[in-house]
Amino acid sequence: MKFLITDKKSVFYFLNFFNLQISVKDTINLSPWQGFHAKDFYICFFIKKHRNKLERKMKQPGIFLLLLVGLYSCQTQPEPETFVPATTCNPINISYRFCTDEPSRREAADPTVVWFRGRYILFASKSGGYWHSTDLKEWTFVETYEIPTEEYAPTAIAINDTLYFLASSNEQSTLYYSTDPLSGKWNVAKEKLEVPVWDPALFLDDDQRLYLFWGCSNVNPIYGVELDYHNNFNFMGKPTELIHTDTKIHGWEVPGDFNTLTQQSPWIEGAWINKHHGTYYLQYAGPGTEFKSYSDAVYVSENPLGPYTVQPHNPFAYKPEGFTSGAGHGSTFKDRYGNYWHIGTSTISIKHVFERRLGLYPAFFDSLGTLYTVTAFGDYPMIIPQKKISGFNEIFPGWMLLSYNKKVEVSSAIDTLPALFMTDEDIRTYWAAASGNANEFATLDLGSVMEVYAVQLNFAEHRTTILGRQKNLFHRYMLECSSDGSHWTLLADKSENTTDNSHDYMELNEKVACRFLKVTNVQVPGGNFAISGFRVFGKGNGTAPEAVQHVEATRNPEDKKQVTLHWEKSGTATGYNIHYGIAKDQLYQNYQVYEDTAVTIRSLNANLDYYFTIESFNENGLVPGGVVVSAK
Repeated sequence: MKFLITDKKSVFYFLNFFNLQISVKDTINLSPWQGFHAKDFYICFFIKKHRNKLERKMKQPGIFLLLLVGLYSCQTQPEPETFVPATTCNPINISYRFCTDEPSRREAADPTVVWFRGRYILFASKSGGYWHSTDLKEWTFVETYEIPTEEYAPTAIAINDTLYFLASSNEQSTLYYSTDPLSGKWNVAKEKLEVPVWDPALFLDDDQRLYLFWGCSNVNPIYGVELDYHNNFNFMGKPTELIHTDTKIHGWEVPGDFNTLTQQSPWIEGAWINKHHGTYYLQYAGPGTEFKSYSDAVYVSENPLGPYTVQPHNPFAYKPEGFTSGAGHGSTFKDRYGNYWHIGTSTISIKHVFERRLGLYPAFFDSLGTLYTVTAFGDYPMIIPQKKISGFNEIFPGWMLLSYNKKVEVSSAIDTLPALFMTDEDIRTYWAAASGNANEFATLDLGSVMEVYAVQLNFAEHRTTILGRQKNLFHRYMLECSSDGSHWTLLADKSENTTDNSHDYMELNEKVACRFLKVTNVQVPGGNFAISGFRVFGKGNGTAPEAVQHVEATRNPEDKKQVTLHWEKSGTATGYNIHYGIAKDQLYQNYQVYEDTAVTIRSLNANLDYYFTIESFNENGLVPGGVVVSAK
């Protein structure tokens, strides 16, 4: 069944046939919605919006059923070729809470995402509550004091119509449950587990057997045990040791931003488990949450409690460079379309070691059952898919970074925090104005007129004294654009903004051709007006760089966990994505650099051969690597 609606006037006559008294004017500003043909969108929109009127007006239930069938057929129409779906950009744009202790800084880390009753529920450390979303883009916060949301590394699991919650504790681990988490109401399911657990993860197998995994230590391993949830969630047997560190072989387990602190023991933590085609994938985080190398690796087994063996491709979620770095201690989950996603922890760790954010990345299983995560362009805009996808190319819109190292003029600046820090693609550095007063501003010059599709403003909260989650904390500002620097057009009026989002990502309704962008402060939550990243995405007006043709890869003979790469500069390239892996057709890992033409990677598995290719990119596009080289 399909509605033959061809234009807005047809919608008008259709709806007024049922005496809905809706004018043609109501349809003037409608535009195609994701997954709809334009001619189908209008009728679907109005059936949803005026469902109650339709039910009252139509006495015959069969006619309303016909409308619903038509609505369903609208929703399954193929996506129009010219439509660009909604995008998101890391760090995830949520209300990161200020910590309750000094120094004043924001934090969210160790995320768990579960699907429950038609929406995603997101839990994170020290957040005073949790978030929910229907699309992985817009998140709504739920504040509650009925569960320990001030503890670290919470986990959750949906069992039938109930959601269970467990947080870290060294004293007493209490399991909670809720049938309506959006209300913030929770009850105790089990007052005290047999032993207190830190960094817990719950897993329900296909046979409805429930398991608990945990561990967070630079000494102890990752543990697992079966729970009898039919009998008060009691342990069934003794906990099993599942994963130990092996820094002689596993470069990703060596501490340090670049895995250089060989005399330190790594922190192994953040267990999470998935099952795919009969294989269990037990992931864990290391080597420490404060390091850029913070990543998630994975072991595999045919049984939930092992024995486990290390997956050859590791770490499976790794992002040591870029605007945001780190992809460790997270969870891997399916969306409503069957796509896998990995949500992990990104490090800042400047004001405090636990100053952290969240990042979302697409994850996949290849034909051999290898789990991997795509982090290349992991902090560029990414489409939230409305169907099952097979690769990252389906959700990367091709919007490039236009703001890298571009000139910024500011109203004022603290000497040690200059304007250039806004465009250096490093979240750990930031510009700060001399005050938090209204009319402090920053004006970005792209160098020439370019097509702008999205802007991300990352605020840094310099010299704040805020502690804890408080009401009426807002970043309020005006965003304008100009082609000549004299005549300005308003892009976004956030002067009355009522959300506390410090990584504000804005996809524009229409692309804008401009050279200058200006952000003017209206109000800050506290402290100085400060920005760590004034990031602009779109398409430049030049050509993409040349392919990298010559690459040298040299394995360190004294430490096979290390490889040094050298390559020839590619013309107008501003950056490079080093794609590498354990086979020519498994180049799943990525290491991004800007401008440099040499890098040492120290996160390899010492026992495996590796293959490398280097993709060049600039503000005009990207070019795949011309050669693949090996490092035996």
